Amino acid sequence: MAKEMLLTAIDYKKLQSELEQLRTVRRQEVAEKLKIARGYGDLSENAEYDAAKEEQAMVEARIADLEATIKVARVIDDSELSHDTVSIGMHVRILAEGDDPEDAEEYDITGSTGSDLNAGRISDESPVGAALIGKKAGDVAEVLLPNGNTIAYQILEVSKSK
Repeated sequence: MAKEMLLTAIDYKKLQSELEQLRTVRRQEVAEKLKIARGYGDLSENAEYDAAKEEQAMVEARIADLEATIKVARVIDDSELSHDTVSIGMHVRILAEGDDPEDAEEYDITGSTGSDLNAGRISDESPVGAALIGKKAGDVAEVLLPNGNTIAYQILEVSKSK
């Protein structure tokens, strides 16, 4: 059995929306490309047909991936969240040991499907996210980096993600 995947309600809705768009819009677009490419004749030397078949395979693979994720998803209920403990659906402000207070970093903790470092969203399965889970403001989280070094983050603030 696949591992349960924890998601925020927002992330769950995004996955459902993407799945619906792929099933309804993208499948139709790819089917049309295949239809047009077939009209070009000999399929054995038809680059447009090959490209459309490859695109179709990618769309179908993504649909299967999303369906599998949604099947094992559990949406975090806001009422389950402790608003002073780091968990999925929470926002944290942290400071790396030795950094100046103005260098504090802020992140929303998400399930693995919702992570986007550029948007300040880190997964509960990432090294930093995993180290922060269960901690409270004032706690220090030791993070083992992929290079084998350890960095300590002091948790300055925990609040509900917006």
